[in-house]
Amino acid sequence: MRSVLRNRTYRHLFTAQVIALLGTGLATVALGLLAYDIAGADAGSVLGTALAIKMVAYVAIAPLIGAVADRLPRRALMVGADLIRAAVALLLPFVDQVWQVYVLIFLLQAASAAFTPTFQAVIPDVLPKERDYTQALSMSRIAYDLESLFSPALAAALLSVVTYSWLFTGTVVGFLASAALVLPAVLPKQAGAADAPAPGARSSRAGVYDKATAGTRLFFGTPQLRSLLAMDLAVAAAGAVVTVNSVVYVRDFLGLSADSVALALGAYGAGSMMVALALPRVLDRSPDRRVMLGGVLLLPVVFAALGAITSAHSGSWRWPALLGTWAAFGAACSLVLTPAGRLIRRAAPERDRTAAFAAQFSLSHSAWLLTYPLAGWVGAEAGLGWAVAALGVIALVAATLAARLWPTEIGQSATAVAAPGQGHAHEHEHAGLPVGHPHLRGARWAGAGWRHSHHHFADELHAAHS
Repeated sequence: MRSVLRNRTYRHLFTAQVIALLGTGLATVALGLLAYDIAGADAGSVLGTALAIKMVAYVAIAPLIGAVADRLPRRALMVGADLIRAAVALLLPFVDQVWQVYVLIFLLQAASAAFTPTFQAVIPDVLPKERDYTQALSMSRIAYDLESLFSPALAAALLSVVTYSWLFTGTVVGFLASAALVLPAVLPKQAGAADAPAPGARSSRAGVYDKATAGTRLFFGTPQLRSLLAMDLAVAAAGAVVTVNSVVYVRDFLGLSADSVALALGAYGAGSMMVALALPRVLDRSPDRRVMLGGVLLLPVVFAALGAITSAHSGSWRWPALLGTWAAFGAACSLVLTPAGRLIRRAAPERDRTAAFAAQFSLSHSAWLLTYPLAGWVGAEAGLGWAVAALGVIALVAATLAARLWPTEIGQSATAVAAPGQGHAHEHEHAGLPVGHPHLRGARWAGAGWRHSHHHFADELHAAHS
């Protein structure tokens, strides 16, 4: 897996991602302490609102970034986003009103909504070989999991010698270091539209709405991407119960110490990392459909196990069982999330890749915007058992829908598809697509249909050309 780090550009980008994640983790801890200083006993409400603002920023801003991404240099976009994040983090220690926290959090997360999809869309261009790209996806998953484990520990160590305000300084340094690493990176030239449209067709510089929704329309027009949306919902159900209710299970349900909360979250991260480490070899032998659907269909089973634990009112076995359940959640989610970039890479033409990743970023966080409050409110008002039942039903329905939306023949053919940047471009014609369809960007009108060429994609748009 370390072989991809020999690529200088990827090495810079991956290091930037790790350092920025570490800075974000420090900010998460510091923000909780800042909220307590400002709001006291209402700090939980402040943090809950801040989390909702974060999700709203992700859902709203990412499609807009996708709309203008083809007009902006990607390196400048990522560096600019890092500089905005650093500036916001620099201001956070000086706020003394709740509304100021909300405004700054929106700005911070809006910048993250610009950086992350752009970063995700750049990596397949930097690493055009599918095996290398798969390794990069695994490394990215591991980086996220390690951040969730080590950032709290680092924050605790720093808080033993400095006040929490200095944690924001660590965040500033992290974002500035990320910008410094991205700035010298030599990125592949971005693909763009070239050919003139058909008579009467709208200009390629369509309205903001058309461009902002191009990635979303691509998702809803491609079977395996529609399936991915359903899988994202199931993953959000599992992730919400772990993120929101871990402290309730450990402290209230089991009566354990605060240190055990970190151990529970660590079990989730460990399960995710073990799968991420193994996936590059697994995906060499098994199609994405089998791996990803296997992960999402495992989630309802794990929810059933959690329901059994929740219904037990005593027994020392509940703690190790909870750790095993959290590890299983992490493993199942990693089976879905780690290969997701491969699906988007295959389904989206290179020039539409940023829009596609932006759509994935926005739509997946829409699912979290549903499951986060559901896990908290139902758990608080009706009890953990009902929260597990509600989220388990969501996971079951979403997993079943994912399996139905992703036809077997498409899943099998996808493994044989040439990755973008490899093989030969295939010129072909689309006769039935409407003007303005996101796949037609750069296509030319050929009298009876839209004609263009690209590497083969295994989706329903190209079934006739297979």
